[in-house]
Amino acid sequence: MAVRSSSTAPLSPAAPQAAGPSCSIQRSGSLWQLGIEAQELTTSIGLLAEQLETDAPEQRASALAELEAALLAEENNTQALTAKADASCWVIEHLRAQAAYRQQQAKRLTELARADASRADALEDLLLLVLTRLQPSATRFSLPNHELTSRQSSAVVIDDENTLDAQWLSFTTTSKPDKAAIKEALKAGQQITGAQLLSRRSWRIR
Repeated sequence: MAVRSSSTAPLSPAAPQAAGPSCSIQRSGSLWQLGIEAQELTTSIGLLAEQLETDAPEQRASALAELEAALLAEENNTQALTAKADASCWVIEHLRAQAAYRQQQAKRLTELARADASRADALEDLLLLVLTRLQPSATRFSLPNHELTSRQSSAVVIDDENTLDAQWLSFTTTSKPDKAAIKEALKAGQQITGAQLLSRRSWRIR
């Protein structure tokens, strides 16, 4: 298995190039790529370990040198992956803390908006009460900068639903899966067409 160095310092033309073990996998630095490279290194190490079983001394020595390089690359990759994963956890925590703060702010603003709307409704009710008492038959009020208009509408008010005849009632039927019962049945080994039990692992960053 031919391998090359993942990072080589520039050498002057006159300087001799020392031969030594190296690894061909190039580390890009992204979390995803580091994970892929970790898998590739594991596979490479396994293949190189198999080559150590050969009876040819030169081939065994070459495989051993490449294996040392791959193990060193794996160690470097593991350190880089660990650092990147830890940094990603910090970003995740920061984003979730920011989301929680914004949710709190949104809740506070929602409560303030609800209070403002409630005060506006109360003041509107008081204004209309005063104006309609002064002019009970009015359907419109023209003010210097505003105009209050109205429209006639009708709505049914049910005083007691239990006293209504059946002809005045509408019936609806709804259904939904009983997941609790289905879960227990599946756990007990029962086969249920249209349902299956999935196992999930949840993670939490601390």
